[in-house]
Amino acid sequence: MSDFTLPLDFEAIRHILPHRYPLLLVDRITELVPGSYVKGYKNITGNEDVFNGHFPSHAIFPGVMICEAMAQVAGVLGYLTTGNKASDGYLMLFAGLDNVRFKRQVVPGDRLDIEVTYVAGRRGIYKVACKASVDGQLVCNADLMFAERKV
Repeated sequence: MSDFTLPLDFEAIRHILPHRYPLLLVDRITELVPGSYVKGYKNITGNEDVFNGHFPSHAIFPGVMICEAMAQVAGVLGYLTTGNKASDGYLMLFAGLDNVRFKRQVVPGDRLDIEVTYVAGRRGIYKVACKASVDGQLVCNADLMFAERKV
C-alpha cells in the first residue's frame, strides 16, 4: 500500500496491520510521512473488554495497552516506509521498550492521540520515539524498537 490517502480510517488500517479485535488499537491515522513520522489515535470507550477487569469499579486503560497502541501506530509507519505488507507475510515485532514514563490515567471517553517519530533503522531493526496524549496532556512517552521479519 504505497499509495494512501489521509486520513487512514479503520478499514485502511486493517489492510496494513495484521491485528484484529480485540487487539487492534488504532482507529485512525491522521498524518504520515514515510520514513519520518506518523500521528494517529485510539478512542477509548467504556465497552472495551479490558475494563471488565481493569478495574471494574474504576475503569483505567492499562499502561501496557497504551504501549501496544503506540507500537501499532509505529507499525503503520514501518509498513508504509518499507513497502512490505503483513498480507505478504511480513510482521513488525516488538523488540524493545525503553524510557517508558506514564504521566496520567486514560479513562473511557478519552481520545488517545499518538505521535511516533522515526529515530534510526538498520538491517530490519527500527527505533522510534513515541508520545501519547489526551486533550494535549502527555499521558506516556517511550522509545520503542521493532524488528521487521518475514514469517
